[in-house]
Amino acid sequence: MPKLKALLIHPDPEVRTALRDVLDEVPFMQVLGEAVSAFEALELLEAIPYGVFFLGVDLPGGASGIEMAQMLAGRKNKPALVFISDSESQAYAAFELGATDYLLWPPAPGRMARTMDRLQTFKTRFREVPTPAPYTADADDEIEGDDEQTVKLPLHDEEQDSLLAALQAAWDQTGNRRPEIDKLAVNQDGRTILIPYDQIIFVEAFEDYSYVHTANQKFLSSYRLKNLEDRLGPHRFFRVHRKYLVNLDMVTEIASMPGSNFMLRTAGRTRIELPISRRRIAELKKIIGL
Repeated sequence: MPKLKALLIHPDPEVRTALRDVLDEVPFMQVLGEAVSAFEALELLEAIPYGVFFLGVDLPGGASGIEMAQMLAGRKNKPALVFISDSESQAYAAFELGATDYLLWPPAPGRMARTMDRLQTFKTRFREVPTPAPYTADADDEIEGDDEQTVKLPLHDEEQDSLLAALQAAWDQTGNRRPEIDKLAVNQDGRTILIPYDQIIFVEAFEDYSYVHTANQKFLSSYRLKNLEDRLGPHRFFRVHRKYLVNLDMVTEIASMPGSNFMLRTAGRTRIELPISRRRIAELKKIIGL
């Protein structure tokens, strides 16, 4: 019976060591690695089918444990999440995102046993995605070129007409596919939120992810900035910098800065300033008619 593979994600090495000591005694679990940040953990997950993450709530590197849970929300066969924290302040958010458990650290006597009971129940439902075995043809599968045949089935006139009509309908449906809605889907607190494009002020690159900024909030998105540039470009968004994609309808001013630099200012109660790279300013001026 395969063991549940565990990853320990916490900035404190003493906490990781204590966790490893406890989990080494659990017969159905195997600790396979440690990480400090959410992005390190996500990279490891691409290579190893982890069954459980023991993760801190506060992680370095720009993404918290709660934000990492949001990134995993739509993933198939995602690992169980056991949060480690010194306070209960994030417990509600963690369980809303489907956490298996939320441990106050250090745990009270007997508390870890309850976590193991929950993980053992989770293990009965968790299935690793098997690695496809290479295909090897059996002798019976080999087909000589001279033995290949095309089977022809005669169709009556009315059957031919029905088949052609069905093919035409399928072609029309594909060719006239409806365009995408002008909203961007992001995961927030276990929910999928649709943000209208015209409410997005700018998008900020962050590692292999991005932050989508509106007037009142920012959302962590699993899209890379390049993907969003391709998607939002036809909707009057412009890449003003390697880190920023801005909604041109929100721009109110282009300011000259010392050293031949330029800065954008955007609309809203809180004025936002974004840098413009020198190689992009000429293209931007052409777009806005300067």
